[in-house]
Amino acid sequence: MIKIGDKLPAVTLYDFLEVETEACPAGPRAVELPAALANKTIAFFALPGAFTPTCSAQHLPGYVEHADALRAAGVDEIWCVSVNDAFVMAAWARDQRVGDKVRMIADGSAALAQATGLVLDLVDRGFGLRSQRYSMLLVDGQVRALNVEAPGKFEVSNAETLLQQVKQLSK
Repeated sequence: MIKIGDKLPAVTLYDFLEVETEACPAGPRAVELPAALANKTIAFFALPGAFTPTCSAQHLPGYVEHADALRAAGVDEIWCVSVNDAFVMAAWARDQRVGDKVRMIADGSAALAQATGLVLDLVDRGFGLRSQRYSMLLVDGQVRALNVEAPGKFEVSNAETLLQQVKQLSK
């Protein structure tokens, strides 16, 4: 499993750029790691799935709510990653009124979840391979804080915890 001090592995994720015109949207577009993380401080959180109860009611909304505070503390971007496709992540962003506060990123094939050792196997429940619920602070692609939830829990990967860690690490 990935740990503090490690760099995020080189995998390709995807996002979907909405356009507020009648032109075709740009997406899905490749997000190549580690290039997309270079020279940035990222508040990064992953969750089992878009539109799922805890993810929609607590996890994502907390990061939307605390986006300004995270940026004020030195975070350049906030990323939400889930084992869904880029179209689902875009639809979920619209549903949750995320706007430009959180970058919604798809790990559609669970490549990142597998490469970091943070896979959640929900095959027996009909969900396939997913990501565990976690948050991390990344500085230039390196893990500076890591908060992995116990199965079925939502206690340490929330925005408030990561915000406190960002503040502590910036002292």
